[in-house]
Amino acid sequence: MLPAALPKARIYTYDWNANYFENAPVQTLLGHADTLLGLIAEGRGSQTRPIIFVASCFGGLILAEAIIRAAQEGSAYKHILLSTVGIVFLATPFQGSDAAKQARWQVLVKGIMGEQASDKLIQDLEQKHDFVHQRVQKFAEIANAKAVQLPLSCFFETRKTEMLRRILSPRWAKRLPWSVTRKILVTESSACLHGFPRQGLDATHSGINKFQGPECPNFKLVKDAGHWIVPFGRNKEFVGRESILTDLFKRVLPSGDEDDCQRTAIEGLGGVGKTQIALETAYRIRDVQPECSVFWVPAVDATAFENAYRAIGQQLKVPGIDEEKADVKALIKSVLGRESMGNWLLIIDNADDEKLLFGDTALADYLPFSRKGSILFTTRNHKLGLRLVESENHIITVKEMSTDEALKLLGKNLKSSQMSDTRSNNALLEFLTNLPLAIRQASAYIAKEQISTAQYLKLCKSSDEDMVKLLSSHFDDRHRYKNIENAIATTWLISFQQISDHDALAADYLRFLCFLAGKDIPHSLLPSAGTLETVEAIGTLKAYAFISQQNESDSYDIHRLVQISMLSWLDGKEERQEWTAKVLERLNDIFPWPKHENREEWIRYLPHTQHALQLRKRTDDEEATIGLLSKVGESFFNLGKYKEAEQIHRQALQLREKVLGKEHPKTLSSMNNLANAYLIARGNEGAEQMHRQALQLSQKVLGKEHPHTLSSMNNLAGVLDSQGKHEEAEQMHRQALQLREKVSEIR
Repeated sequence: MLPAALPKARIYTYDWNANYFENAPVQTLLGHADTLLGLIAEGRGSQTRPIIFVASCFGGLILAEAIIRAAQEGSAYKHILLSTVGIVFLATPFQGSDAAKQARWQVLVKGIMGEQASDKLIQDLEQKHDFVHQRVQKFAEIANAKAVQLPLSCFFETRKTEMLRRILSPRWAKRLPWSVTRKILVTESSACLHGFPRQGLDATHSGINKFQGPECPNFKLVKDAGHWIVPFGRNKEFVGRESILTDLFKRVLPSGDEDDCQRTAIEGLGGVGKTQIALETAYRIRDVQPECSVFWVPAVDATAFENAYRAIGQQLKVPGIDEEKADVKALIKSVLGRESMGNWLLIIDNADDEKLLFGDTALADYLPFSRKGSILFTTRNHKLGLRLVESENHIITVKEMSTDEALKLLGKNLKSSQMSDTRSNNALLEFLTNLPLAIRQASAYIAKEQISTAQYLKLCKSSDEDMVKLLSSHFDDRHRYKNIENAIATTWLISFQQISDHDALAADYLRFLCFLAGKDIPHSLLPSAGTLETVEAIGTLKAYAFISQQNESDSYDIHRLVQISMLSWLDGKEERQEWTAKVLERLNDIFPWPKHENREEWIRYLPHTQHALQLRKRTDDEEATIGLLSKVGESFFNLGKYKEAEQIHRQALQLREKVLGKEHPKTLSSMNNLANAYLIARGNEGAEQMHRQALQLSQKVLGKEHPHTLSSMNNLAGVLDSQGKHEEAEQMHRQALQLREKVSEIR
């Protein structure tokens, strides 16, 4: 059937007699590797025709050893390795057999050969199992090496083999039920190499390389096995996202649209799990359609993009791909554009930089087109994603995990004792906003330090500084890029920098927003700018999912962890003091003096002003800080929150005494505000002392007839009256009235 499928190919078979190993060790088995290489070299002559290997059972071990020897420095067979364009392994026992734990090789060899089995080979395989395992690992390293990138697929049997009856005595065999004697001889875990495509065949072990005809489903699966370049193994810790995966799977299948090359984008905040969703999608497509080639290209920079394209060319053996002046990107675009390439999925990961894709380097110009192809992008930038796929219908937005998904992810690597506190588990996930990367980071830290989720949550809430350290802590993850820090804060720094480079106003708005409360931020609080510029800047922040806007409202929400990371970024650039001053100045300008008439306005501004004041460190503009403290204190007073009002007014008084001195009129005003709040919050006694002090200073600084002095007299009189000192209170009220009348007559 192969000559019909590959009419221009020269096809050879290499058979070895199992009986030859009756008294032969493992080394003799692997020694066939040299014989195989020699015969191939002899048959090829000086030609450099591409080679495809199909190896079954022990033949796969011989082939793996042959590849190892061809890859050795100075090997005369190096050209065979470089000419290899495909390998198919059919039930090769890379890890022995799982059929019997105590005698994995005995069961395997006798299950295959029966009475012909070599006892010497069985004993040697048992003794040298670790050696065989090491050779398999060496082969996998070579196959994965960038200079080689061998395209290979592993197939495994799914039907059970009757084997134990062949090696047991007839007396014992009759006593055993069929369910015990029938086993999978070479299981999936033994027959498949980590990180390479795998596929089950509906066959027993002995039938794994036997097909009924060209229409046999098993033959089609083997014949059509596609290419596979994915830099990560399957993420066994992946949980949830089933609705997204189901939708995505339907969209990205190359066969989904016979008239076009499909384009789909996964968008979302950095750390929300876009890459992991794309990775799981790639493996699910491989499982269902192994004939579909899958290629993975990181778009973090121009070099990474071109290197990935070069790796595709090397695996496809594209002529000229390794030449010094080769236009690698153009070559791959051309090759993947051919219908003869069959079905393929191209994953462009981290497509976040508009300048990289559409600027000088114009990487988007090198995206291939084929009606048998499909391109999947992952991006943090909605604007860029829309430009790449050209329709909102082709964009899938990924949000934070559900609580159930987040709990499963958090507990993947933790002991039950570390997650015994259900309330702390839920509180921690709420604090981390169910963000997958933050959860993985937390789980790694909890596991490493052997603490509980409750202890980790306490660390998170201890201070912003500790929270930043936790968000910035690196952890190892085999399913993420090695040259990129696997920390949520570091992940966002990339986006911060991209925004700063491309949209200065958006960057300023992000700096401003990180000082405010995270929810319901009125648009009117933002610094003024042109209408068009403002719309585009807000659009940029929404495109990166750093802020969100509910329907047509005039307010925004910003991710809490983004705020913390952004403040850390400002600290690192020594810009926090400057932006603290800018934010406080803006808030002081726009926050009105609280009255009943403007109640709706100042109530909306209050939580954001309060949050900004709590975050302030040293700032050169103390006047703006004092003004805001006074307004916030008065707001609390109007709301009946007298203790809070007293605390805020006390801060305003202390700051005014420091900046303006105790006898400045504005200091006296703050003293009166504090005394009024103190009166209601704590009682008359302390308030009387404060009002007397305020009155004395006011008389000294402003004079007895000044309006502020007269107000102080009335305030003190009110306190005295409430204490039952009615005569003194009456006398002070009369004095204040007389002075007011005198001032009025003069005017």
